[in-house]
Amino acid sequence: MASLVIGLSIGLAFGLALLITFFISRQKMKRAKESDDDHHVFDTLFADEFGNRIGPRKFSLNELAKATSDFNNENKLGEGGFGSVYRGFLRDLDTYIAVKRVSKASKQGIKEYASEVKIISRLRHKNLVKLIGWYHEKGELLLVYEFMPNGSLDTHLFKGKSLLTWETRYKIVQDLASALLYLHEEGDYCVLHRDIKTNNIMLDSSFNAKLGDFGLARLVDHSEGLKNTLLAGTVGYIAPECLSSGKASKESDVYSFGVVALEIACGRRSIEPKFQDSEAVLVPWVWESYGNGKVLDVADKKTGTWFDPKQMQCLVIVGLWCAHPSHEQRPSIRQVIQALHFKTPLPKLPSTMPVLSYKAPIAPLIGSSEPVLESNIALTIPR
Repeated sequence: MASLVIGLSIGLAFGLALLITFFISRQKMKRAKESDDDHHVFDTLFADEFGNRIGPRKFSLNELAKATSDFNNENKLGEGGFGSVYRGFLRDLDTYIAVKRVSKASKQGIKEYASEVKIISRLRHKNLVKLIGWYHEKGELLLVYEFMPNGSLDTHLFKGKSLLTWETRYKIVQDLASALLYLHEEGDYCVLHRDIKTNNIMLDSSFNAKLGDFGLARLVDHSEGLKNTLLAGTVGYIAPECLSSGKASKESDVYSFGVVALEIACGRRSIEPKFQDSEAVLVPWVWESYGNGKVLDVADKKTGTWFDPKQMQCLVIVGLWCAHPSHEQRPSIRQVIQALHFKTPLPKLPSTMPVLSYKAPIAPLIGSSEPVLESNIALTIPR
């Protein structure tokens, strides 16, 4: 009897060991397959560009670790749901860089980052952040960009990094418009950015503005109208028709541009919960002042009276024009540039903000401060 018990115990233990070994092996195979799939995504997307040595350069992990002092926290420029960004220095190029180290737990998938590299590697414009290179192996994904010494626009407007002069602010809006004109009209394809906001507008050493972060961008033919995509963007910057249909377009990018223009003029965020209801959302609040003939009253109080009244009026009206609730009433980015340079009369907008009806949103808003990618939504709730 004792021998039988011992035999059964050994048999059970052996069977359990086999089961555990099988489970571990299966998990390893699954991870290996996922890794192979990720590499396949990069190999497929970048075969043409990198095979012909066109576009960003492929770095080694050792090069980037050395450039950032092994990703030392002292070199960390920022952190988000995607991972962290570090400052580095490349001796062979004699230049500073910004290295985005994508977190393995990032909610933004490998295909979105591959899309970012694929799209931005095709772009060449002075007002777009330049992608220098990338690394993807051994579970690591690193994107290497030109270093922007003055950081993002939101740190200056909302976090007190510096008080931007009016001249600088107006120039930033013109730079952003120039970047959008290139994306929408001047390339072989139209690029829909889909996440234009102050966090994604970077400033170089001379405070020239450059648009970055193309993780949600999409390429479309110039002849196409609205583009069926996942709902994407940041609450406060998303055009109302996108919440209804999920369709992105040039006009939805222009809407986001308009919100940013108003933020620059007013020095406050698109949504400010600390204000009373009538002032909490930027666009309706500014539109009310416009209707009352008090456009200059919305100017950022931090600038005092140190702004050009003609330019301020122009910027506010152009911002409202771009953020019109109806996408059919918004200007093209080319019309925006003409207005900002006073080459065309400003539009006469309704004295009260139009209220349009839309279908119910295709998905509820997600209560998160980071990008969320699901089957039908990609939203960011601003901090």
